[in-house]
Amino acid sequence: MILKEEVLGRNEASYVREEKNMSRQPEEDENACFLGLGFPPQQRKSVVVGYALTSKKTKSFLQPQFEGLARNKGILFVAIDQSRPLSEQGPFDIVLHKLSGKEWRQILEDYRQSHPEVTVLDPPDAIQHLHNRQYMLQEVADMNFSDSYGKVGVPRQLVVKRDASSIPDAVNRAGLRLPLVAKPLVADGSAKSHELSLAYDRYSLQKLEPPLVLQEFVNHGGVMFKVYIVGEAIKVVRRFSLPNVSRKELSKSAGVFPFPRVSCAAASADDADLDPSVAELPPRPLLERFAKELRRRLGLRLFNLDIIREHGTRDHYYVIDINYFPGYGKMPEYEHIFTDFLLSLAQGKYRKRSGS
Repeated sequence: MILKEEVLGRNEASYVREEKNMSRQPEEDENACFLGLGFPPQQRKSVVVGYALTSKKTKSFLQPQFEGLARNKGILFVAIDQSRPLSEQGPFDIVLHKLSGKEWRQILEDYRQSHPEVTVLDPPDAIQHLHNRQYMLQEVADMNFSDSYGKVGVPRQLVVKRDASSIPDAVNRAGLRLPLVAKPLVADGSAKSHELSLAYDRYSLQKLEPPLVLQEFVNHGGVMFKVYIVGEAIKVVRRFSLPNVSRKELSKSAGVFPFPRVSCAAASADDADLDPSVAELPPRPLLERFAKELRRRLGLRLFNLDIIREHGTRDHYYVIDINYFPGYGKMPEYEHIFTDFLLSLAQGKYRKRSGS
């Protein structure tokens, strides 16, 4: 099977075909992108996207090639000045953001209420739901998703908010199987929120620092699937992950061992010579149906899923993490996928206003 796979919704796919059929025009022809996308001639104008991102996120996301392509398609990115009232800036068609803090969330929520004509990606309250690992995977667990292509669930987990000395007994009462992955409870994108550890025995768990989440480790052949979601578009890539832990290895090992942030591993598994049973991507129909339902439940359009396949099975998958506005700069072909998504939002707004 192809090791990189793109699952596009009907609208996005049509835009990709449209863009491929167009010749590359110089910058002064930037409004040509709207031809054939449902905009009458008098409605051709730039789509203004205000962005509020950290400097690190700005650098990784707004790469020159991406900005150039967006400009040629009639999309202009404008930095939001956080020292000025948001309502005094713009006007924006879309607001793209990934900033933390209660004050910023309130500013954005007030702006959404007073400017309903602006698409905010995404609602701050919905994003906040993903910042706590106690609740992050709850919607996936509640879905109990399965179809003819497979089943998607979550590993069993335990939340420990304080008193590390009580962890061994709590793990025993919960019936969790070792080894366990220890993750900070807060998942706010900070370096600390990615300090993960693998625990081989119950008593070493007392060395951990709550608040945290303990998640059963599921053997998955050392390969993880990163499923990037941009509206209705989906892009899947493979990444190397933690190797399987055998019963024999578990019986001879003890302690808690930190491991690097798996999702940021530089080494992609897309070109590796791996066992097909491990390397095969999740079926497209399964991902399409699952992502559609999860988008609806989460109320989000920009996120990614870390998914693993249980080793020894063909169709049993687990979601182990969900991240809002992930590192799209690492996603293959993100420039085209993201610009098509922004144009689809603009087209949808025009159709809604015109009643068509």
